[in-house]
Amino acid sequence: MERRGEPPLQQSLEFTVENVEKALHQLYYDPNIENKNLAQKWLMQAQVSPQAWHFSWLLLDMDKVPEIQYFGASALHIKISRYWNDIPADQYETLKSQLFSHITRFASGSKIVLTRLCVALASLALNMMPEAWPCAVADMVRMFQAEDSNIDGRARCLALLELLTVLPEEFQTSRLPQYRKGQVRGVLAQECSSVFPLLEQLLQQQDSPSFIKQKVLKCFSSWVQLEIPLMECENLIQAAFTSLGDPELFDTAVEAIVNAISQPDAQRYVNTLLKLIPPVLGLQEQLRQAVQSRDMEMSHGICRIAVALGENHSRALLDQVDHWQSFLALVNMIMFCTGIPGHYPVNETTSSLTLTFWYTLQDDILSFEPEKQAMYQQVYRPVYFQLVDVLLHKAQFPSDEEYSCWSSDEKEQFRIYRVDISDTLMYVYEMLGAELLSSLYDKLGRLLTNTEQPTSWQHTEALLYGFQSIAETIDVNYSDVVPGLIGLIPHISISNVQLADTVMFTIGALSEWLADHPVMINNVLPLVLQALGNPELSISSVSTLKKICRECKYDLPPYAANIVAVSQDVLMKQIHKTSQCMWLMQALGFLLSALQVEEILKNLHSLITPYIQQLEKLAEETPNPSNKLAIIHILGLLSNLFTTLDISHHDDDHESTEVKKLPVAQGPNPVVVVLQQVFQLIQKVLSKWLNDAQVVESVCSIFEKSVKTLLDDFAPMVPQLCEMLGQMYSTIPQASAIDLTKQLVHIFAHEPAHFPPIKALFLLITSVTLTLFQQGPRDHPDIVDSFMQLLAQALKRKPDLFLCSSLDVKAVFHCGVISLKFPEAPTVKSACGFFTELLPRCGEIPPVGQVVHENGKMLLQTVLEGVGGQASRNLMDQLAEILFALNKHCFSYLSIWIKEVMQQDGFPSARVTPEQKEIFSQQILRERVNKRRVKDMVKEFTLLCRGLHGTEYTADY
Repeated sequence: MERRGEPPLQQSLEFTVENVEKALHQLYYDPNIENKNLAQKWLMQAQVSPQAWHFSWLLLDMDKVPEIQYFGASALHIKISRYWNDIPADQYETLKSQLFSHITRFASGSKIVLTRLCVALASLALNMMPEAWPCAVADMVRMFQAEDSNIDGRARCLALLELLTVLPEEFQTSRLPQYRKGQVRGVLAQECSSVFPLLEQLLQQQDSPSFIKQKVLKCFSSWVQLEIPLMECENLIQAAFTSLGDPELFDTAVEAIVNAISQPDAQRYVNTLLKLIPPVLGLQEQLRQAVQSRDMEMSHGICRIAVALGENHSRALLDQVDHWQSFLALVNMIMFCTGIPGHYPVNETTSSLTLTFWYTLQDDILSFEPEKQAMYQQVYRPVYFQLVDVLLHKAQFPSDEEYSCWSSDEKEQFRIYRVDISDTLMYVYEMLGAELLSSLYDKLGRLLTNTEQPTSWQHTEALLYGFQSIAETIDVNYSDVVPGLIGLIPHISISNVQLADTVMFTIGALSEWLADHPVMINNVLPLVLQALGNPELSISSVSTLKKICRECKYDLPPYAANIVAVSQDVLMKQIHKTSQCMWLMQALGFLLSALQVEEILKNLHSLITPYIQQLEKLAEETPNPSNKLAIIHILGLLSNLFTTLDISHHDDDHESTEVKKLPVAQGPNPVVVVLQQVFQLIQKVLSKWLNDAQVVESVCSIFEKSVKTLLDDFAPMVPQLCEMLGQMYSTIPQASAIDLTKQLVHIFAHEPAHFPPIKALFLLITSVTLTLFQQGPRDHPDIVDSFMQLLAQALKRKPDLFLCSSLDVKAVFHCGVISLKFPEAPTVKSACGFFTELLPRCGEIPPVGQVVHENGKMLLQTVLEGVGGQASRNLMDQLAEILFALNKHCFSYLSIWIKEVMQQDGFPSARVTPEQKEIFSQQILRERVNKRRVKDMVKEFTLLCRGLHGTEYTADY
């Protein structure tokens, strides 16, 4: 078929049969990708052209190859489904009979073309129902059952089944308007009386071949999704259950049964649901055999059916108290599926399907009135205790040998599966309460004290994992088994990484309990410090130490020297990855916070000195990539330490008053002392690395985190830091310097003593950034974003900054307007934030009032351009806030400006009429109280401007 050396298709060609065939040839056989793309583009235009009505039928000629016929059928479907209103009503019947005769012709032809023609006829039927074609489905069945000597009966039957299968599918994806959808769904649901008897007959016929039965089950599956009453599906569901015995039909039958049971409306038909329990229970023998013969697909399919019935209808079935035993039998069948032998995901993939069922069942039981609830609690508490045993068995790791053969993907899936089990256990605690913890504790105690039989580590680990799952989210402070558990932990012989990890996480989950029972800390702390030295336990040991240091800091002073020494040792040996080193520093910050000031300084000195020496060495070296990483690492360690080192207890809600008195600050804050000592060194590092955004960011991060933690205690550093930031920003402007300035403005600008250095820094940053705007700010959206946030913060905390004679308020206003036009959404958001802070100050700050009155029209124009389509639809709320502020604080001006800007032709969009613009303007001017209403008006108007009003795109709006 290949014709070489043919010129590529011209985009201006007429849409004729010959040209379509040429384009299809180019699409399928031309090796040049550009030519293929051109052909595809042209063919898409051809499909929607008026000429498609003519060439589509010609392309369906039986002599053509299937690719060409398929394109003809697709073009017909597109014309019918998308351009229905272009078809004159007097053409409907012709179109219908042409499609019927082509489907009949293709019944024995190409399968893909037949399907496409069926989809086209389905679309035609949906558009004609019910007025123009009241009994469409019955007519289809009749047409294809009529004898036609030219066509073999089976081919005719398959064509009819194909048509009936695609009809509901086409309905689900059709573009019918909402009111028509409801109407057509109703008609289709009635028409199932023409379809279901036929399907039942074909399934029950002894001589029906497998491929026909398969098609019947698929067709049934498609129809039940139209919310057909479950009782009307009864016979077909029973027939589908019978089909489960045929291996060829098994998968399709499962799909049909699950779809039928799962439709939301099914719970109304309780009698039918009760009738379904026996056939589901009847599958138990088949399920056992499948499990024995390791037929994962069959056990998976049967489990899906049991879970579909249990999960979707547990409430309705529990309501039938007289039938509690049959529902309990179903629950036990699902329990069997939960505990299916094998390790997930390697030897089984079924058990995970059941986990949501256990949530649902429990929720439904606990939602009943007290009497019924008590009865069901009695029935189901033993079931849930059994479930805990089953889940912990499933959570067990395989043997080390087996586990080492798993792929990393399988290990990750197993990890996620264990998290799901953990969530389920946490949930089950609501049903079983403290008794659950006691039962876990007893089992663990028996395991660890049983000297007769050696215990596998997997068994111990799973029990601890169950404990940890509950303790992580439930308050176990009042549990009487925790002291025993803490006593047992040191007796666990840890021979394995997974077990050691779980021991660590369990200790971490109990850290709040340890804070209330400090006498027990010494039982577990040595284990944690020992684990710190093992790189394989990095995450669990460091996160556990961090939790203990955070929760128990006031009880740790006796252990502080030891904790600091071990931590220093592992940090120096570089045992942990960067993020764990940062967590470790945060842990030490919590720990040191509870010590006396001189103790803190002593520990800080020993902890930080090695890093300071290293940094001094690095500051002398010529910048290169490896010493850059070392510098960022050291700065990161310091900044994480200062994040949590807080001796003023801003974050403490500790009730104990004596604790409060413990560390009375004598003299300056230790963090400030350290920062002042290293300040010159940091300046030295900066001077070499000013061009590097990451190093600058790391330096700013140290001070930003310290300021956030220390708040007023940071005051002695303010003058030095303002000066350093000014030098940094003047040399090379970077967003992180502005972010730190914003922090300083937030905390210190309203304090007279600190106002002068902060005012000087604010003016300097503003003047440098204005110069940047003159040179072209497009390459620095991050700086513009941070600058807008700084201006908003200044207006919020210290509006007096805008009274400075050296601040060019007009230039700042213009920068804000430019920022509103940026393509980056975060930058536009920040610019909107600036204007919503600025506009309310019109009255109290004369320079602001003057600038807004002179340039407010330009601001309005820019905001409306954004609403008109220039800005992302996600930003409409923020732009609406500016309009609201303009209306509230500059009403007399806004009423003139909005009239003037809206008079421009095609503004803010060519799609809106003068009337629509007038309505919108009046709505905005009228609403000065309700901001929510203004936001809704803007959203409505932006859809009109974009031509999206009333389309499917507005559904999420």
